[in-house]
Amino acid sequence: MNEQFHPSDLSDTAPPYELIAISECLHPTMRPPSHDWAYMAAAHLIGSPANIAIASILEETGKLAGADRAWMFEYDADFLHFRNTEEWVRGDVPSHVTDLQQTPVTMIGWLHQWLVTGKAVMINDVANLPRPARALQAEMLRQNDKSVLCVPVFHDCVLRACIGFDATGTKRRWPVDEIHQLARCAKLIGIARYGRAQVDGRRDVVAGNALNGAEPLVHLHMPGRTRGVPLAAIVGLRSAKDYTQIWLKDEAAVLDLRPLSFWIGLLPKSNFLRIHRTAVINISHVTELERHAGPTRQAWTVRLRRFEQPWAVSRPYRQELRSRLGI
Repeated sequence: MNEQFHPSDLSDTAPPYELIAISECLHPTMRPPSHDWAYMAAAHLIGSPANIAIASILEETGKLAGADRAWMFEYDADFLHFRNTEEWVRGDVPSHVTDLQQTPVTMIGWLHQWLVTGKAVMINDVANLPRPARALQAEMLRQNDKSVLCVPVFHDCVLRACIGFDATGTKRRWPVDEIHQLARCAKLIGIARYGRAQVDGRRDVVAGNALNGAEPLVHLHMPGRTRGVPLAAIVGLRSAKDYTQIWLKDEAAVLDLRPLSFWIGLLPKSNFLRIHRTAVINISHVTELERHAGPTRQAWTVRLRRFEQPWAVSRPYRQELRSRLGI
């Protein structure tokens, strides 16, 4: 039957049924797997438990992309730590899957700030990363990485994990088409790995930690030392050029040796809100919102618990602040 019909073309002369051979479109000689990574990923995820399927997906995509490593790390329930979970390596390339376990997200903060916005990050030259990526760069150089591709894994609009490739032999760029293919695999992995039951289980871990007094800490990189503080202890943050001043609820401001953009990507949106190009506050510490009518425009400020000096709220962030305060 040579003539093809589109649903909009159906008429009294259309045949009651048609036979279409599907074996040709599935045969590898007709449609190589490199053309449809998502189909391959779905086949693994349907036929195997998620962890086994993910390992197979990393191996196949890593080989197809010419990578030296393919890997996955995922965030813990508190979303302040991450751990390596799966890895495939080519030939005699060293494995590092056991190295980063319960590692503070601050170590990959430069990378995390882009992943959390839904962007893939292709690092063409690890050796020339910017200064805010220094901690991440040191780890990548330790693993002999020349180039790295990172693709976020989301579920229910929340960043859960990241998958990606390493090139350890020479520097390289992965084609945009392959990045899009890997992103579709990431979408399927997110559905399979972080379904309702798994997400509820992660929430149970958070609740259990709170009941046991194990409040997660975020680590400040201060001059001469590193210090862990609970998120709830952070009242506000202000940009200090390449650094950040961080106000803590029981003491004066401390200096963190990373830019405000690092913290904007790290801090959970449920607790923290940007109110100015140079300032972020912990919404739970707001005690008062003031709106002052000036000669040309209205000025907004917020007062934070324990601090007399008000913080300015610029116009682009006012509507979100009102919404978060319920006014």
